[in-house]
Amino acid sequence: MMYLLLLAGFFLLIKGADYFVEASSSVAKTLRVPSIIIGLTIVAFGTSAPELAVSVTAAMAGNNDIAVGNVIGSNLFNLLVVLGTCGLILPIKVKLRWDYFATALVTVTLFVLIAFDMKLGRIDGLFLLSVFVVFIGLAIRDALVNRIQSTEEFEVLSPLRCVVYIVGGLAAIAFGGELVVDNASKIAASFGLSQNLIGLTIVALGTSLPELVTSIVASRKGENGLAIGNVIGSNLFNIMMVLALSAVISPIPINPLSVQDTVLLIIATVITLILCRRRNEISRLDGAVMVGMYAAYMVFIIVR
Repeated sequence: MMYLLLLAGFFLLIKGADYFVEASSSVAKTLRVPSIIIGLTIVAFGTSAPELAVSVTAAMAGNNDIAVGNVIGSNLFNLLVVLGTCGLILPIKVKLRWDYFATALVTVTLFVLIAFDMKLGRIDGLFLLSVFVVFIGLAIRDALVNRIQSTEEFEVLSPLRCVVYIVGGLAAIAFGGELVVDNASKIAASFGLSQNLIGLTIVALGTSLPELVTSIVASRKGENGLAIGNVIGSNLFNIMMVLALSAVISPIPINPLSVQDTVLLIIATVITLILCRRRNEISRLDGAVMVGMYAAYMVFIIVR
């Protein structure tokens, strides 16, 4: 039964992402805005909704001391594995925008907030939330400025179908991800793997499955803007909303290892920007380098 439920989870993930991407692309065409902006907002916030729910629930219970590690781990996975895998499957053309550099700036800001007093307090959380409001305002302005002026008629879904596909797709992604994580953990435990190793690998992968599957499906459909915007937007959302809201509800003590991981996230962000800037694309070689970097990180955290 565990194996059947695992397969069912993957099926829900893939089909849910398929419908979700189709509807999100249709919204972008209807509004005549670049798909990357939809990826930065609707798609990114949707795929990060499970992390938000889990972190807020934990914060309300006063048990959010590992929230920073979870967000940093998820952001590293999104940046290196999700983007890297998309590049391995199909090279992605990248046009560097302000939001790419905003990701690096927000990550550095997080490091400054947590490195000196080893906690993320309510004031810090409110500050990050205010920055998030500014980001939303800039994204809306970006959408209005970059509206595609064209008389070309696009084939789009009706508004009702868009809503049904987005809500239904997100529900399938969330439920499918939960099935995969739960049953993969049980299968791994049945083979005698430690809970620590399961948490570092299967559970970490599971929490980022929505971003991974959604970006891969978008990339295969030629919606590179959605794929890249999903990763950038999710990383910004994880820090400025998920982590910030958790800190506002209950101040978060910082594990020294989380400071170390934040430095590694900054380094990974800079390296990714350099790779993208070289030829304005993420090639298969770049993708392999990025996935290899994450594999090296996994070895590092297991050894330490």
